[in-house]
Amino acid sequence: MRTITMLICSAALFVSACQNLPQLSQTNATRKFSLPPQATWTKLDTVPYKGKQDDIHFIEPNTGWYVNGAGKIYKTINGGNSWQEQLSQAGTYFRTVGFIDEKHGYAGNIGTDYFPGVTDTTPLYETKDGGVSWQVAKGIGKDAVKGLCAIDILKSAYINAGNLDTRTIIHAGGRVGGPATLLRSLDNGESWKTIDMTPYTGMILDVKFFDAMTGFVFGASSSDTEKSHARILMTKDGGQTWKIVYESTRPYELTWKASFPTREVGYVTIQSYDPNPQNTQRFVAKTNDGGQSWREIPLVNDAKVREFGIGFIDENIGWVGTNTGGYQTTDGGNTWKFVAMGRAVNKIRLLPTEKGFVGYAIGADVYKLTAEP
Repeated sequence: MRTITMLICSAALFVSACQNLPQLSQTNATRKFSLPPQATWTKLDTVPYKGKQDDIHFIEPNTGWYVNGAGKIYKTINGGNSWQEQLSQAGTYFRTVGFIDEKHGYAGNIGTDYFPGVTDTTPLYETKDGGVSWQVAKGIGKDAVKGLCAIDILKSAYINAGNLDTRTIIHAGGRVGGPATLLRSLDNGESWKTIDMTPYTGMILDVKFFDAMTGFVFGASSSDTEKSHARILMTKDGGQTWKIVYESTRPYELTWKASFPTREVGYVTIQSYDPNPQNTQRFVAKTNDGGQSWREIPLVNDAKVREFGIGFIDENIGWVGTNTGGYQTTDGGNTWKFVAMGRAVNKIRLLPTEKGFVGYAIGADVYKLTAEP
């Protein structure tokens, strides 16, 4: 039995490293990185957009997609040097995107009755040709989920009829403002289970699973922002039961986006809408024990700052996007400095390369960082 367990663990690391580099940067990295002094965020040439764009995803350092609230999906195959529009769909607000491989991917829609002008009630779209065409994702009930804010894709090793095999586990959750619902697929998106999360959280803003059983939902205690506290839920049984592992003590708060550079170390942004001008301190929550407990670390003392995306390449090097710009740390959040990386960065994707790593950040614009000697 011990030999089988070792094989499973080794295979899981191999699959993550070789087939899914973005996953490596999120959960399995043991490699240490450095940030050269010349590494700065550079604005890419993309179509102008009014407001905050929400998600960007790369399957390897050169091939990726980004989506926005105008119902647009764009693709690059040259590291963001140029982008091709793949879809323009009025009435759809694309909030999240995730790809299994270079062909098979998903894009999530926020849904109706939240943002003005959104008329599309389809929560999830699917492509199997790299984004050339998009269809309504099959196997999801018409009223299964109101809208989506996050997609988590994990390639995992498992025992299949006595053989070591791999499978793709997908979770998609939403939404901001509620209601809170989690979609779950253990078979590459062929079938889906709907988990009602309203007993546990008022919203779902981000999702992260380490394996089929262990995962997190990042949200808020209430769908009413005035009453809401930032809340993190953890499951160890595939979503059958949930435990609160973190909740802020202040109202007007919710968690927003999370980043796990290793299996043990993770970070999440805490977003504040507190109108009291005296409540100016902004925080990030951090775990050192795989998400079982969290502590708040100060980001900046500034009432103007509202946090959005977060991304760490290893335990120490990471960034937080805010409405006023970015904040960078190289010591695990002990200290932060302001950096120019665009406004309202909602999602940060960091990918290892042979020489270092590259990063992509999407907000009002799309920015890129190349950290190679």
